[in-house]
Amino acid sequence: MADTMQFDLVSPERNLVSVPVREVRLPGTEGDLTAMPGHAPAIVNLRPGIVTLVTADGAETEFAVTGGFVEINNESVSLLAERGHPRAEMTQDVFNDMMMQAQRRVKVARDKDSAAEEVVAAAVKLLADMEALGTHIGLDPKQANFPD
Repeated sequence: MADTMQFDLVSPERNLVSVPVREVRLPGTEGDLTAMPGHAPAIVNLRPGIVTLVTADGAETEFAVTGGFVEINNESVSLLAERGHPRAEMTQDVFNDMMMQAQRRVKVARDKDSAAEEVVAAAVKLLADMEALGTHIGLDPKQANFPD
């Protein structure tokens, strides 16, 4: 078994990283997980959270994602993020924009007369996950003035 595997993270705006890694920690919708070389093939939906890369020398790099999905196989991990940023680029302004997008999703889901309860619940969960992401990285989810 190899000591590393290829990791690629892309978002609609850009390719964020393409590096060999020892492990990748992921915020899955069904719970957090770690992918390592030799991992069983899987496709996993992601929730908003932190993706942590661990290189062969043990150095860690973090990326904030708002969701997406990841394809894992025994030699590589490919992550397609709805939106992603290196942890160092996560400013309060960037986070506020992410929170406003999540807030809009909740509002749209609630405003639809025919919206099923699951849609509203999913939008509310997305907003809660975004708030948790901000709190985890030291940004204030209550700073922005969100429309009601």
